[in-house]
Order: sequence, then C-alpha cells, then structure tokens
Amino acid sequence: MSRGGGRAGAALGQVRIIGGRWRNTRLQVPQLEGLRPTSDRVRETLFNWLMPKLPGARVLDLFAGSGALGLEAVSRGAAAAQLVERDPGLVAALRATLGKLDAGGQVAVAAGDALQWLRTAPPAQADVVFLDPPFAAGLWEQVLAELPRHLADGAWLYLEAPAGAAPLLPPGWVLHRDGSTRDVSYALYRRATATLRGDMNATEPA
Repeated sequence: MSRGGGRAGAALGQVRIIGGRWRNTRLQVPQLEGLRPTSDRVRETLFNWLMPKLPGARVLDLFAGSGALGLEAVSRGAAAAQLVERDPGLVAALRATLGKLDAGGQVAVAAGDALQWLRTAPPAQADVVFLDPPFAAGLWEQVLAELPRHLADGAWLYLEAPAGAAPLLPPGWVLHRDGSTRDVSYALYRRATATLRGDMNATEPA
C-alpha cells in the first residue's frame, strides 16, 4: 500500500479483507497524503495467483499501510506475517487491529523505515514479499538490493508500480503473472532457486 508523507487525520474510508477466516473485516484507511490502498479487484486477482503458495507461508509486508496485504495473506492460510510501517498513526491502527483479531501470535508490526529495517533486522526468510512503496519516493531499486537476505528459497515477490513504469528487477527474478489498471501495474515474480543457492554458496566461508 503506497503512501507518501503527511499526517494522519480523520478516516477517509475502509478496505476489507476479502477472503479467509477474517473475511469482511474492515481496516481503516486514515487521511494520509499519498495513501493508496491496493484495490479489492487487484487484491482478489493477486490472492487467486498466490492461493496455492499461502498455506504455511511466512510473509513480509513492507510499506504495510493499512496492512491489507499482509493480513489478507494470514487470513487465507499464511503461517505468519511481518508488517513494516513508519507512520505512527498507521502503526497504532495496525496494532489495534491485531488486538481485535487476536492475531498477535501470527502477525508482528515493526515501526520504522522499511529500508532501515531491511538493513538491520535479522533475516526474515520470507516465502512471500509484498512490495508497494510510495510511488513518488522511487524506492524499488534500493529495496530490491536489500531484499535477498530476507528471502526463503524460491520466494515470491508481489510488486506494484505506476502504470507503464514498472521497475526493472535484478537478475534471477522470473515473472509469473502480471496485470494493470488505469493507474497501477502489478506483477508476481518468483526468485529462481538456483540463483538463491548461488548467493548462499558465495557467502560461505572458504
């Protein structure tokens, strides 16, 4: 869920979890400049693509916003999700939602900058990563460079970008499915297992 700077204020509306055990749970979308929740239609498409991969998966939701992507994944069978969000108002809303859902055992919220988290947090070993940074910030290249240490073997990456301006991924990512709306391009990639094994071998001591 992309968003830029600004201050949280009165709620503009809500997004809902579409499927799974928390189906129809409403998540507040506060007034925050650049906040752009992934639409219901795009999320439905994404989770249709991901459904066979979700049971037992470990999920990393960077730039979490309302948490719709990470929470939807756990609702549909993912084992755990790590959400990363820097805005204090959104972090408070996410933690309140986790309390209502009694989801604290499966979902964790890290308050802070996503790039800093990627550089300093212990490896997440994520099976599925959601990457939807603020479009105006142009963070895709930096995030993709820091991401490999947090990936499990053969991880899946969902990426959103402005329509017609999808970033170029580093070698080793294979496009699985993609789509677009008037404003957004979205795609699901898989990291080639051989590439990840090569990275691991390269870091082993002689």
